[in-house]
Amino acid sequence: MGRAEARKARERGARETRRAGKPKGIRRFFTWKKVLGTFLGICLLAMGAFYAVYVMVPVPKANAEAELQSNVYKYRDGSILARTGERNREIIGLEKIPKDVQDAFVAAENKSFFKDHGVDLKGTARGLLNTVTGKGKQGGSTITQQYVKNYYLNQDQTVSRKLKELVISLKVDDEKSKEEILAGYINTSYYGRGAYGIQAAAQAYYRVDAEKLTLSQGAYLAALLQAPNQYDWAIATENGKALAKERWAYALNNMVEEGWLEDSVRDAQKFAVPKAPQAAPGMEGQVGYLVEAANAELARQGIGEKDIKAGGWTITLNVDKKRQQTLERAVKGELESKLDRKGNKKHATVQAGATSVHPETGEVLALYGGVGATEHWLSNATRRDYQPASTFKPVVLATALENESLTQDELPIGLETLYNGDSKRPVEGSDIAFAPENINDKDHGEITVQEATNNSVNSVYAQMIVDAGPAETKKTALAMGMRDGAGWPAQPAMSLGTMNASTWDMAGVYATFANHGKLITPTIVKSAEHEVREAELKDPASDEAISRGTADTVTRSLEGVVQEGSGMAAAGAYQAAGKTGTSENNKSAWYVGYTPKLVTAVALFGERPDGTSQVTLTDTISEGRVNGGAIPAEIWKAYTTGALGADASARFDLDVNAPVKTKPSPTASSSAPTSPPPSPTTSATREEEEEEPEEETSAVTSPPATSSAPPTEPSLPLPTLSTSGRPSETSSSSPPATGGPGATGQPGGAAAGGPGR
Repeated sequence: MGRAEARKARERGARETRRAGKPKGIRRFFTWKKVLGTFLGICLLAMGAFYAVYVMVPVPKANAEAELQSNVYKYRDGSILARTGERNREIIGLEKIPKDVQDAFVAAENKSFFKDHGVDLKGTARGLLNTVTGKGKQGGSTITQQYVKNYYLNQDQTVSRKLKELVISLKVDDEKSKEEILAGYINTSYYGRGAYGIQAAAQAYYRVDAEKLTLSQGAYLAALLQAPNQYDWAIATENGKALAKERWAYALNNMVEEGWLEDSVRDAQKFAVPKAPQAAPGMEGQVGYLVEAANAELARQGIGEKDIKAGGWTITLNVDKKRQQTLERAVKGELESKLDRKGNKKHATVQAGATSVHPETGEVLALYGGVGATEHWLSNATRRDYQPASTFKPVVLATALENESLTQDELPIGLETLYNGDSKRPVEGSDIAFAPENINDKDHGEITVQEATNNSVNSVYAQMIVDAGPAETKKTALAMGMRDGAGWPAQPAMSLGTMNASTWDMAGVYATFANHGKLITPTIVKSAEHEVREAELKDPASDEAISRGTADTVTRSLEGVVQEGSGMAAAGAYQAAGKTGTSENNKSAWYVGYTPKLVTAVALFGERPDGTSQVTLTDTISEGRVNGGAIPAEIWKAYTTGALGADASARFDLDVNAPVKTKPSPTASSSAPTSPPPSPTTSATREEEEEEPEEETSAVTSPPATSSAPPTEPSLPLPTLSTSGRPSETSSSSPPATGGPGATGQPGGAAAGGPGR
């Protein structure tokens, strides 16, 4: 082979080798050179696009929220209740804000504020991803970005808004000093309680000007910005308070880390508990309570406080103006007219609350929150920090009926079932010992469930909840609208209402009884309209919580309480059912009752005038204990009499599970009284009634055939009776200061122990 041919052979082999080393198929498009080139090209395009956006997007003028619209609140008839919405904000210079307070805000929100260029690329990218994927508000932002959002843009969670925020933040950081940005951020942020800006917040939470804020107070205000409603000490849950303290400590610890605070100063800091909220001017009387209840309900429906505070809403309430006035007059006539709040320290501890609901629709027709929203901002109608006491007993009965529970003798539980009503009788069938005391430590012997309900016998209901099951009873209570919470273990003691509840809650529970077992959730908002949106309100009437037979049987039982039991003071020219309650140490006294057309829960609470703790009602309004069958029942009667109108003639349509045994035709003396019941001060008479009950009380009375009650029903066969009995909590019944039979004010009674009648 010649040299020329050899050279050609070598060149041919090299070409074949190169071809063999080249990627084939789709791989030829993904060489490292091409990938790198593509990446760099995309980066250049992105940078070019961002530069174009940077140039094209100007720093806008302040957004429209600088001039918020007012909100209009109306009664159900369209008449004006209140106007709100003027922004509670006062812009102040940074020089008026203590330096350590300024540092607390930076430490809590953006430690790198003085070093960064106004944006957090990682946080913004995370926010964009969350927005695109629908995960909500989880992105991080710098102080500059939050200021831009508050002052120049809006709160919309959209990709376009976040991109604008990024660009404008860079420009603002370039055009303004860090001090200007920080001042703008602190002055435009929302702190809860209707306060925009640090000056308004300082007044709302600590009632001082911003320049007087301590470091601890300032750190709390800085912590608030993350979740104003959740961290507001006045309304926060225990978990919310823990998170607020955690955020407060986080700000202070970051100050130490950044060298802005000495360790010794940090260690000396104690959490500054905020003061109780105060209503804004114009919220005097019941107006503030009604507006706050409406706002709280809208928040539960998805219209948050920020949305409401932005203004522009027309909110119509279900509240009936005439019934609202009637309720206010009832409280004034039966309670406030008897008190000297300024001259008598004991009188000043008495608080009243009430909620009135339509039993078929759940509409809140009237509400009483206290002496006045500008004097006592926390609403006594919706507060949930007192025990409902024996007003919970009907839920125990409902559970036993609904689940067809049996006594310890394996006999069915009904209104005529016999129980041992002796005081301090230990419950049977429970791993948790419980032997509650009856009112005045009275032994009732063998009595029916109806008699035990009439006279609120603790020992019977303590045993009944064991028979029905504490866990099942709690399940029933939650199904009927009560709220779960700390301090509600499923134990026999809960038969006496040892959990917490509001008059709002209990009105809903009893409305469910009145509505034949269909769940009723009280609702105060009829409609909420805005020029750009409308609130979609949930239907307050829901599915069946308990069966009609159970609900109607409970109603029949509670009629007996009004006719010849502890609720006689509530009887009037209408058909009614209800239950009294007096909590442990007489800290609260309740009456919850209903007619076929109106459900109302009334409660008195003992509270220190400064709102810091609960106190007893004993020896406040009068000597001795204050029980639910006294002033609460009298307020209920005065209101119901005035509020029913033509509905006073309505009658219960009951379908009871186990028909009750009727008495002989009632005489004038045994029918429901239409004249005022015995005076609240006639404790001797009530004591006599407790010690010497009428012979006829062993039988259950059906509604007397008078103008205020339907005809009696015929006697029907009764279920087999049980001789097993149950005790209840300690003296929990209220004294006879003004209740039905058995209520006394003697020291051996409810004053010594837990909830009762």
